[in-house]
Amino acid sequence: MLKKIGTAVVACLLLSFSLNGGADEIQDANKLFKQGQLDQALSKVDAFLVTKPKDAQARFLKGLIVNEQGKPTEAIDIFAALTNDYPELPEPYNNLAVLYAGQGQYEKAKVALEMAIRTHPSYATAHENLGDIYAKMASQAYDRALQLDKSNAGTQTKLALIRELFDKGARAAKSPGVVLADAAPGSAVQPVAPAVQPTAPAAVASKPIMVAEAPVARTAPVAPVKVEPAPPITPAPVKVEPAPAKVEAAPVPVVAAADVNAEIAQATHDWAKAWSSRNVKQYLSFYAGDFKTPGGQTRGAWEAVRRERLTKPKSIQVGVSNLKVTLVDAQQARATFSQSYRASHFKSLDRKTLVWVKRDGRWLIAEERAGN
Repeated sequence: MLKKIGTAVVACLLLSFSLNGGADEIQDANKLFKQGQLDQALSKVDAFLVTKPKDAQARFLKGLIVNEQGKPTEAIDIFAALTNDYPELPEPYNNLAVLYAGQGQYEKAKVALEMAIRTHPSYATAHENLGDIYAKMASQAYDRALQLDKSNAGTQTKLALIRELFDKGARAAKSPGVVLADAAPGSAVQPVAPAVQPTAPAAVASKPIMVAEAPVARTAPVAPVKVEPAPPITPAPVKVEPAPAKVEAAPVPVVAAADVNAEIAQATHDWAKAWSSRNVKQYLSFYAGDFKTPGGQTRGAWEAVRRERLTKPKSIQVGVSNLKVTLVDAQQARATFSQSYRASHFKSLDRKTLVWVKRDGRWLIAEERAGN
């Protein structure tokens, strides 16, 4: 089931958005909203928006309030306007998708979630919701298929599996302790990622080596031959050359692991520095040609999104702390660290892993993961 719009998102946004003047009024309105005093909360938000009509926090909270008041169409208008004014924020796209899905507009919901993921590839809620949208659209397709061919057993099985999935999701959403909305991606409050169980390496069967015995030579009997005695031969003296001296192979130089760790650490800090200076060309040069783009994007589409993310804010500060480098082999390493990000009106704290590979003597990023 799609993760619904809930009060947890507001608290997270108050952490992830820059807190400017008037934050107390928004906090008060948020408290009233969580207490169910919707009219009072809306009055406070509207009063605040008179002086600051573009404030993202206030508009986001208003969207939640009017939705709780049973006005989903008005909420859609609010979140759609937020995506136009703040296209770099993923939460408005996600909530817009939830509202579209509630009206059965699954194609629009899918587009909104894809935009949320393109804006913030590490936004786990959007990925989960997009999976649910795909499942719902598949369910509709199987329904139509069964209307055309009711005897199709394969389609019946697939439809039953999807319905069972949604039934389980609905029961889980009603159980206590389930979070109905994830924290904003990269905010100080992070969802806990499930532990990944390492896959055991497959056993390699060694092929037995067959040793063949030498065949026994079978010769025909030889007739006796009379041998005349040969004259004595005086052997010539043989000059024995001394054996050549054993040449020791020169030792192969080994690069110390500490040196590689230092190279990876320096490359990681240089990457963050290029991002902070908004130097698009230098920033993109850190990524390998076969870099694994998020969501299966083309390299061109991914670069266009990154270029916009670097050039749109007036200022960017990216910090790297708690850096740990793990060597995989001589040509590959992982750098895991805490990444702090601060832009003109957005800040976040995220755990990130960069997979570095050595190409033509230079370390480049082959994969980028968030939350690891």
